[in-house]
Amino acid sequence: EQGYETGEHAPGLRLGGCGAYKAAHHIIKTHAKVWHSYNNTWRSEQQGMVGISLTSGWGEPVDPHNQTDRDAAERYIQFHLGWFANPIYRGDYPEVMKNYVGRKSAQQGLGTSRLPTFSVQEKTYIKGTSDFLGIGHFTTRYVLQKSFPFLQVSSYHTDHDLAELVDPEWPAPGPDWLYSVPWGVRRLLNFIKTQYGNPLVYVTENGVSEKVPCPQLCDGGRIEYLRGYINEILKALNDGVNVKGYTAWSLLDKFEWNKGFSERFGLYHIDFKNKNKPRYPKASADYYKQIISANGFPNQREVMA
Repeated sequence: EQGYETGEHAPGLRLGGCGAYKAAHHIIKTHAKVWHSYNNTWRSEQQGMVGISLTSGWGEPVDPHNQTDRDAAERYIQFHLGWFANPIYRGDYPEVMKNYVGRKSAQQGLGTSRLPTFSVQEKTYIKGTSDFLGIGHFTTRYVLQKSFPFLQVSSYHTDHDLAELVDPEWPAPGPDWLYSVPWGVRRLLNFIKTQYGNPLVYVTENGVSEKVPCPQLCDGGRIEYLRGYINEILKALNDGVNVKGYTAWSLLDKFEWNKGFSERFGLYHIDFKNKNKPRYPKASADYYKQIISANGFPNQREVMA
């Protein structure tokens, strides 16, 4: 969306309403081709795995007793995670995506949907092309229904007819979009278990940057974030979700999309102004070291039911 709709990220194209869908369509087909290439040529010798890593927040209905809100939250997940995962695990785009984008395309007078379609052969070729599912997850939103007028300029953002809210009580130790909502990751992982047949899952990205670097490198907000999210992933494991591994995002401060070096997600602080780029462990590095040394929380009292 940010590369082909809004132009915020490279390649900076603003192809409103269709660019993101076309780009994703090619990514999904290309992924399948790579999987088949490995499967046919190298798997028997190397016994390796090929998967895909998808980033998704969790959408929670504002009122869980309101069917309209529940439907909106379902659309949030399907337009994010399901957009890519559904073709790979179930053979086609989510029905709700096809319905919403198709209807809005028709309202605009378009002869075909802005969401591309897979042929029968492509659906068969794509389905099952992932030996594991990588998940990047950072935050959660409350979701409710919000209708956008069809005369408005079409966009991926308005196609799903929903609004996103946050709880002002949620901690926000990092950028303005990243709130710490640990329970969201457990719900997302259970959704994956139910929707996609409990695939092998690796959490490939999970972490938070800091708003203002502490001179003493005392990033308590990141420690609390890691504690909360890892704890909820442990709960998901107890729920029967097939989580095989977890990777904190990230080891080092680094170049972060269009934010450059200003957003610091690292467990290690890098002095970018020094030509040698020295690295200094933040407090979270020591905390995370304890967790991975014990393959869990060293102090079991930290784990909450």
